[in-house]
Amino acid sequence: MTQSSPAKKILVFSHRAEVRESIISAVGRRPAADLGRVDYTEAGTVSEVLMAMDAGEVDLAILDGEAQPTGGIGLTRQLKNEITDCPPIVVAVRRKDDRWLATWSQADAVLVHPLDPLTAAETVAEVLRATPVPAVRG
Repeated sequence: MTQSSPAKKILVFSHRAEVRESIISAVGRRPAADLGRVDYTEAGTVSEVLMAMDAGEVDLAILDGEAQPTGGIGLTRQLKNEITDCPPIVVAVRRKDDRWLATWSQADAVLVHPLDPLTAAETVAEVLRATPVPAVRG
């Protein structure tokens, strides 16, 4: 008898609800059969992102590189440098030419708008698979 693993929690950040919706729609509720369902938490402000990340309940974050007033690229770099054992972060950018900025930010992966559902789901699945399972604290 196999025990199903709990759903992965994905934080999606953008100041625009329609961008958050497009990211969630592209990745879907089940990015890969071997990963099971994912649950989404939406954040419209940097403070919401910081609270969620500090709570330690995020398995992966997808940040909008074009968010205002603070973009996901700078926020990614901040999180990667300030949080010990920072969960993986995927940055969504508007232009292919901005991929280098996402790499500079230490993002684990990059998505480019318009989001292709196959590529988005595959990218998220690859990042989740590459993430080590945290040790059980007791």
